[in-house]
Amino acid sequence: MSDVWCQRRSVRGGGKERAKSDAGLPLLIPLCYLLFILVSYFWKIYYYFYVSFIAQNSIQEVIDKMDAIAVVGDYVRLEKRSGRYVGLCPFHHEKTSSFTVNPDQKLYYCFGCGKGGTVLSFIMEMDKISFPEAVETMAKRFGVKLVYENTGRGKDKDDKQSTTDTLQELYTRVAGSFHYCLTQTDAGKFALDYVLNRGISMEMIEKFRLGYSPSDGRWLFDFLTKKGYSEEFLLTSGLFLKKYPKTSFFRDRLMFPINNWQGKTIAFGARLLRGDGPKYINSAESPIYKKGQTLFAMDLALPEIRKTKQAYIVEGYMDVIALHQSGATNTVAPLGTAFTDEQARLLHRFAERIDILPDNDSAGRSAVVKEILTCRRNGLVAYIAAPEKNSEGNAPQMKDPADILKEFGEGSLTNHTKHVIIDFDYLLFQSKSFNNANSEGEKAIAFMFPYLDTLDSEIARDTAFGRIADAFHVDRESVRNDFNRRDWISAQNAVVQHGMPQKPISKNIPVRLNYELSLLTAIAVNENYPQLRPWISIKEIEDPAAKELFIALEDCFSHNEVGPDNKIKLAVLLPHISSENVRKFMNEHGISNEFLSNSEKLISDGIKRIRAKRIERRRAKIVIELSVAASEKDASRIEELLLEKEHLDTELQSFKA
Repeated sequence: MSDVWCQRRSVRGGGKERAKSDAGLPLLIPLCYLLFILVSYFWKIYYYFYVSFIAQNSIQEVIDKMDAIAVVGDYVRLEKRSGRYVGLCPFHHEKTSSFTVNPDQKLYYCFGCGKGGTVLSFIMEMDKISFPEAVETMAKRFGVKLVYENTGRGKDKDDKQSTTDTLQELYTRVAGSFHYCLTQTDAGKFALDYVLNRGISMEMIEKFRLGYSPSDGRWLFDFLTKKGYSEEFLLTSGLFLKKYPKTSFFRDRLMFPINNWQGKTIAFGARLLRGDGPKYINSAESPIYKKGQTLFAMDLALPEIRKTKQAYIVEGYMDVIALHQSGATNTVAPLGTAFTDEQARLLHRFAERIDILPDNDSAGRSAVVKEILTCRRNGLVAYIAAPEKNSEGNAPQMKDPADILKEFGEGSLTNHTKHVIIDFDYLLFQSKSFNNANSEGEKAIAFMFPYLDTLDSEIARDTAFGRIADAFHVDRESVRNDFNRRDWISAQNAVVQHGMPQKPISKNIPVRLNYELSLLTAIAVNENYPQLRPWISIKEIEDPAAKELFIALEDCFSHNEVGPDNKIKLAVLLPHISSENVRKFMNEHGISNEFLSNSEKLISDGIKRIRAKRIERRRAKIVIELSVAASEKDASRIEELLLEKEHLDTELQSFKA
C-alpha cells in the first residue's frame, strides 16, 4: 500500500514540475514568431536596397543563345558520335570517353562518375563561380545585355566590375604600354635590337606583344594614376614593390605578357638584358594568376592543339616564340617551375600527345624524366626530341630551341621537332647510363619502375617488362618480381630506420579477383596468416591488390598485432590497408561464405598455384641460361641445366595432375 502511495505522490510531484516548465511556452511561441518576422523584414530590406537580381527573361535569353558545344569544348575535347558529343570527363580521370553533351537541351552528363546538369552549372563547377557570375560570363560571350530587377540603391551590374575583371583590364593595358615602349621609344631600342638579333621577327614581337619596362621606377605608378586608377588599388595589383609601393616591380627589362588560356593577360615574365640582378623574374601569384595552373602561350597555341591533338613543351619564353616562328604554333612552356599535374590536365583537355624539347644540359635532361612521368600520370603520351646527327655522327650542341633558331634558322628548328623518340625508349636509353658495371644492373632497371607505375594497362606493362628484360639480358619474371616487391622493401626499410611502420603511397589500384587475391583474402578472413606465413613470399605475388593485402598482413604480424589465439583479426587488419579499393573489397567480401566455406582447399590450391608459378619462372630462366651455355659451348653447364629442367618439368606435371 505504501508503494502505491509513493508512486502516486511521485506522479503528482512530476505533474507540478511539468506545469511550471509549460508555463513559459505561451510566452516563448510569440517571441519566436516575432523574431522570425523581424529577420524576414530586415532580409527584405537588405535585398531591396543592396541586392539586384538578373531578370528571368535575361537568363533564358542567355541559355537560348549559348552554344553548348563551344562552351564545354573550351574545357573538354568533344567528338561527335551517332548524334552525340562525347569526350573524357574533366571531373574524374578516365581513359574511355563517358562524358556526353546534349547541344539541344544544353545539358551534360558523365556515365562514369554520375556528374551532370546544365551548361551553366558546368561553368560554375569548372571555374568555381556562382550562378549569377556564370550567367554574366556567358552573357558577355554571346552578346546578351542583361536586365536586372530589384536594383534599389544598388549599383547597376553592367557598370560594376569585379576585382578579377579590373586586374585583368589593368594588366592588359600595362602590357600595351610596355609593348609601345619596346617598339616605339628610343629607351626600348636596345631591347628591341636584342630580340631581333636572336632571330625573332617583328611578326612574333607583335603576336606575343613583347614589351620593355622603363628603368624609371616611378614611371608606371604616375602613368596609371593619371589614367584614373586609385593608389589603393595599385598597391594591391602586384605591379609594385611592397616595401616601396610606388616603385615598379619590373624595371629596365624585356617583358613577356602571360595570358590565361582564354587570352586574358594575368601576369608578366621579365628578362634582364643589362646590369646586375636575377636573369628572369615573374609576377607573384595573385587572385588571377596561379603559375602551376598556367602555361605560357596556351591561348595562342590552343587552336593548333585542338586541330592536331598534340602540343610541344619547351623550357623558356624565347623557346616558345622560336617554335611558333618556325611553324610549331602548338608550343607552350611552364612558368619557372616544373611541369605540374594541373598543367598536364589542362593540356589533356585538348591534346593526346606531348612532344618535349628539352634544353641540352643536365638540368634539362633531369626535367625531362619528371615531365614524362607527369604526362603519363595524366593520360598523355610523351615524345622527346632527339637532334638529328650530322655526317660525322654528332648532334648539334645547341642549348635550346631559341639557339637553334638563331644559329641555323627556322628550317633547322622545324627539322629538330620532327626527330623524336617515344618516352619509354628515351628512359630506357637513360637507364643504361647506370649499367656501366654489372653491379649497377639492378639500379638501371629500377630507374624504369616509376614509369611502369604510370601505366594503367596490364598489357602495356607486360610489354614493358619484356623490353626491359631484353635490354639488360635478364629474365622477364625477374624484372616483374623486383617491380612488385618494391613497396614491401620500402615499408620494411621504414620500419628498420624509424622504428615504426610507414606505408608506401598506394594508388587506388583496380581489384580483380584472381587466384592470388583469393588466396590472400581467404587467409585474411580465416585469420590464419601467422601459420601460413612460411609458405608465402612477397616475391611470388604479382597482383597489385594481393600484394597490398600481403603487406598489410605482414605489417600486422611484424608489429605483433596478433591476438592471444595467434590470429590477425579483420578489424585490426583493415586500417593497415593503404589502397581504398582493396579496403573496400575486404569490407564487402571479407565475411562472405565464398572465403569461409571450404577454406582449406581454397588456401591449399592457391599455395600450389603460387609454387607452380615459382617453378615456371625458374624454368624460364633456365631456358635463357641454356641458350647462353649453348653459345659458349659449355657442355657440362648444358647437362646440369637440362637435368634441373627435367626435374622442374616433372614437378609442374604433378601440379597440373
